[in-house]
Amino acid sequence: MDYSRHVVNDDYVRVGTGGHVVLALHGWFGSANAWEALTPHLDGDRFTYVFPNYRGYGARRDVAGEHSIAEAAADVLALADELGAGRFSLVGHSMGGSVMQWVYAEAPERVRALVGVSPVPAAGVPFDEQTWQLFSSAADSQESRKAIIDFTTGNRHPGHWLDRLVRHSLDNSDPAAFADYLVAWARTDFHDRIAGSDVPIKVIVGEHDPALGEQTMLATFAQWYPRLELEVMPDAGHYAPDEVPVTLANSIEVFLDEH
Repeated sequence: MDYSRHVVNDDYVRVGTGGHVVLALHGWFGSANAWEALTPHLDGDRFTYVFPNYRGYGARRDVAGEHSIAEAAADVLALADELGAGRFSLVGHSMGGSVMQWVYAEAPERVRALVGVSPVPAAGVPFDEQTWQLFSSAADSQESRKAIIDFTTGNRHPGHWLDRLVRHSLDNSDPAAFADYLVAWARTDFHDRIAGSDVPIKVIVGEHDPALGEQTMLATFAQWYPRLELEVMPDAGHYAPDEVPVTLANSIEVFLDEH
């Protein structure tokens, strides 16, 4: 199996040729290419992983849109149709966890399983005023982006690692779209649409994520999804795809193999 990335078109990256299609949705600081630390460890014989860009990100940086969770989810479903994927699983990192759940709410019969990696709950995320000011300033501030990544990974990583994630974010997101998406993932509440769902779902959080960690998941996902499996991953904060890619890939695929 050739594990190299295959850029199919400007909308997404595809890895693998397996029969189980997995749509992997990136976070606020990410893009379709942000998963590159994870992709060498994925089993492309059993799975086909597709990594889309939202409007305003990556190769779709100049694509106009309203930059809402609903719009991103509609684009994901349109991509699934384009790929001929009648049924598929979803992986969502951070903001992608909110998009993932909206896709499920729109087309539950098409979703085999959900895997959230430090996912944003379907009720959004509450902020105090000081934290909101920091996050709001990140659209135009490299320093704010770095401070957010440092905080959400437990202030544990060297500056050059933080700088790499910041640079990827700056290079792969339109500032206006980036600002819009903050409001979208933080303040979109649709948990009433998914509460009580019987979809197989696993949520993986980092031990060192102070915001979207175990307690947040117990107060949100665990209340809405009766079949939830929750895993706390040591040595990870909010960016497990970059921090512990081998461990994360195995955790995702062991769960997806069951469904």
